[in-house]
Amino acid sequence: MQLFISDLHLHEDRPALSRAFLHFLAEQAPRAEVLYLLGDIFDIWIGDDAMTPYHQEMAAALKKLSETGTRIYLMHGNRDFLLRHRFCRLAGCELLPDPCVIRPYGEPILLMHGDLLCTRDEQYQKMRRVLRNPIINFILRNLPLSQRRKLAAKTQQISKSLSSKKEAGIVDVTEDEVIRRMQEHQVTTLIHGHTHRPAVHDLTLQIQQQTLPGKRYVLGDWTDSGAWKLELDETGLRLLPFNY
Repeated sequence: MQLFISDLHLHEDRPALSRAFLHFLAEQAPRAEVLYLLGDIFDIWIGDDAMTPYHQEMAAALKKLSETGTRIYLMHGNRDFLLRHRFCRLAGCELLPDPCVIRPYGEPILLMHGDLLCTRDEQYQKMRRVLRNPIINFILRNLPLSQRRKLAAKTQQISKSLSSKKEAGIVDVTEDEVIRRMQEHQVTTLIHGHTHRPAVHDLTLQIQQQTLPGKRYVLGDWTDSGAWKLELDETGLRLLPFNY
């Protein structure tokens, strides 16, 4: 079995959520051959050099899972895109590019965090292109910690203010972009998070001059009262809510 989760937004100020994640790693994840973390695992990440004992505890729990034989793959989200290889070494996981195609059980599946699909949010996409620029990214990671903390706090405040003023459709995915990405990668299955709108969507795709049915699986976010996971085995994919 393979597991997919995203959008936990872990933070030391959310102890119930943190305990739930640790319980998930200890009780559910060891049954999986592979665990995919598809972004925004942490609510904020200003650099591997800013890790606190809390972050080290989360990394140690992931490392313990990896030592049982479960492979762990991590994709950046919009909140933790500064996460780097130092954390991955401590956590026993491997970074994946966004987007990324995997082939479990022989069938290709496209994995994304999901923010790239929200093309109607032009303001966010412009900001994303700036922040993900390798030069800007390098500069951000090398700013003094005090400046990074202030910048992160200000950015979050602005982001929340802007998001509250946007229409729901703007911050959701654009179906045309979903179809374009899936056809570009020649896949009939897409898994992503980011939107916090768990669901399974049916699509019609044109791949290699064939009309094929497709599915888009949207992972749900984790809250203090419940969570979402996606399971995959030889019988197919199952999007499941669960309580702590």
